Amino acid sequence: MKYLIKGVTTSGAVFRPSDWTDRLCSVFAQFRPTTHLRSINEAHNHKMQGYSTYVMPAFVDGVRSVILDSRLGDIETLALEFVLNFARDNDLTVIENYEEVLQVEETQAA
Repeated sequence: MKYLIKGVTTSGAVFRPSDWTDRLCSVFAQFRPTTHLRSINEAHNHKMQGYSTYVMPAFVDGVRSVILDSRLGDIETLALEFVLNFARDNDLTVIENYEEVLQVEETQAA
């Protein structure tokens, strides 16, 4: 399941600082799907390739957002809980089953 965490509070205020998505996603850049790497250098380069596929910054409807993949919990349960608690603690808008929402919107647009 994927979550969309929008940078807007439930009362409609824009969440600050403006780079919150980059800061949050950078913390989780080390969490990646397992791969079969052949060398230490290859492993190092793999870790240095930017954001994790589980916690990605996005720009949705003109709002800085984060797309969170629940598979992060398969690697580290506390990491998934941290991101969700961050959203709740800061009263951010969280949309669960985000991939299903996208499919419905695409169908309606067609």
